Amino acid sequence: MDRFDRIYDLHKLLSSSRYPVSRERIEQELECSRATAKRIIESMRLYLDAPIKYDRTRNGYYYDGDQQALYELPGLWFNASELHALLSVQQLLADVQPGLLDKQLQPLISRIDKLLALQNTQSTNSDSGNSDPGSRTHDNIQNRVRILQIASRTSSAFFQQVAGATVQRKRLLIDYFHRHRNTTEQRELSPLQLVHYRDNWYLDAWCHQRDALRTFSLDAIRQARILDSTADEIPKSELDDHFGSAYGIFSGKADKTATLVFSEKIARWISHEKWHPQQQGCTLDDDRYELQLPFNNPTELIMDILRYGPDVEVIGPEDLRQAVIEKHRQSVELYVNQDKTQA
Repeated sequence: MDRFDRIYDLHKLLSSSRYPVSRERIEQELECSRATAKRIIESMRLYLDAPIKYDRTRNGYYYDGDQQALYELPGLWFNASELHALLSVQQLLADVQPGLLDKQLQPLISRIDKLLALQNTQSTNSDSGNSDPGSRTHDNIQNRVRILQIASRTSSAFFQQVAGATVQRKRLLIDYFHRHRNTTEQRELSPLQLVHYRDNWYLDAWCHQRDALRTFSLDAIRQARILDSTADEIPKSELDDHFGSAYGIFSGKADKTATLVFSEKIARWISHEKWHPQQQGCTLDDDRYELQLPFNNPTELIMDILRYGPDVEVIGPEDLRQAVIEKHRQSVELYVNQDKTQA
């Protein structure tokens, strides 16, 4: 029986028993030795804050009556990989945006630490007799896992206001900076959902000035204030239809399909990549790879295509193909002009 199975069984046993449970019965129910039963009890007390008490008169263990009704096991149904994924989340919370919601998230971080410490208790005790199993797990993962941010922008100083309004269903008044126009304008929004995409935060919202759904980059918000008025609601089906079918962060219902063909050299890599939830792909007779995906606004799709240079060809639609050709032409022209100037 797995260690977590025994913890779960002991929790059920103590929760359902009206009287203290003897150690002998615990050993029998958990199918373990006296020493293992003792370790399970101590682990639950130490790492899971279980209110287990011992009644000497009745020679048995029980949950403290004052806390039993409030006590529940944490997520012990997580397997090892899921627990280590939690540690990755912890590392993101600590390193990716330091200071962001520190006070609110500290209880969660502490619980993750305890879960990971408990996960490692069995192997640590058997391997080295270490009295602090959590330290070894924490040290190993923190020093062996790297989380790299690519092209991330400075996090918004108004993240808490935006997140708070989104959860509380309140309208937001923001000053928003438009990079392409180099201007700032005020917008009143009904926030709908926060999106973390490619290491940056975005807000999908109903814009009351444009009377339409829009996406706002949080790092471009210069001021934000939560209003007293209640945010408008948009049906989830409409949100999914508007944002879900688009390519990347750009919204709008997909109305075109891009057909891309990748060279044999990178076909094996592309065949395992997820560009869009509704993509379709196949390996061609000459071992090249064909990828079809829906899109509306081509901006981000063009940027992703350009990353592969001569190893990808746009087959269609024609306007997308011409847009990519023009970008390549401009790049070549830039270098040719530079060479002429330097000569």
